[in-house]
Amino acid sequence: MTYLNDRMPETAQAFANMRASIFRNAALDIKTKELIATACSVLLRCEKCTAIHAQRAKDNGATDDEVAEALSVTMFIAAGSQLHWTDVYDKIL
Repeated sequence: MTYLNDRMPETAQAFANMRASIFRNAALDIKTKELIATACSVLLRCEKCTAIHAQRAKDNGATDDEVAEALSVTMFIAAGSQLHWTDVYDKIL
């Protein structure tokens, strides 16, 4: 965020405001939102994001087992999404 903070402070503030409006206790608690963010970060292959959100999930009460289960759901979705490529393979091979 240093780049945005230095060169585009209004954009950096808008991003911070968006985060603050989302990562608060509402229909979903912060722990759950951070577990979702951890899973999304894995799918997007952002190591830094994964580490940040996993730690924030733990800071908000998530156990190592809960983080591991969230990651296992991510792996399942990633693997399952590849199954649909078999249709593509059949068409191109």
